[in-house]
Amino acid sequence: MPCSLWAAAPDLETLVREIAQQLRCPVCQGLSVSDSPSELAHEMRAVVREQLQQGKTRQEILDYFVQRYGEWILLAPPKRGFNLVIWLLPFALLPVGALAVYAGTRRWVRNRQAATPPSAALDPRYAERLQRELDSYT
Repeated sequence: MPCSLWAAAPDLETLVREIAQQLRCPVCQGLSVSDSPSELAHEMRAVVREQLQQGKTRQEILDYFVQRYGEWILLAPPKRGFNLVIWLLPFALLPVGALAVYAGTRRWVRNRQAATPPSAALDPRYAERLQRELDSYT
C-alpha cells in the first residue's frame, strides 16, 4: 500500500465516524450509526465511506440520508422551521416552571399560615382541670 494512502486512511475513518455520529440508527433508534452494532448501521457506515471516497462533502452525505429516511435520521434536528421549536422550547419553559414553583410555594406558605390558629387564652376552668390532671401524674 502506498504511503500516501496509508496516511489518508485514518482521516477517512475519522470522517466516517464523525458523520455516522450525526445519524440515528433506524434499528437501535437510541444510538448513532457510529455506536450501533446492527448490520444496517454497518452498511450505512460503508455507504458513508464510499461517498467520502467519491469526493462527496459531509453535507451531501447527510442530505443523501435525509432524502432516503427523512429528517428523523438526524440525531440533532436542524435549527430551522418547526424544528426550531424543539431547540427553543426548553428555554421558554424554564421561566414558566420557575413561576409555577414560586406561585406554588407562596400558596403553600399562605395556606399554612391560615391553618395555624391564633393562640387563644385558655378558659380558667379548663386550665385548672388540666393542671389537676397533670399533677396527678407526678
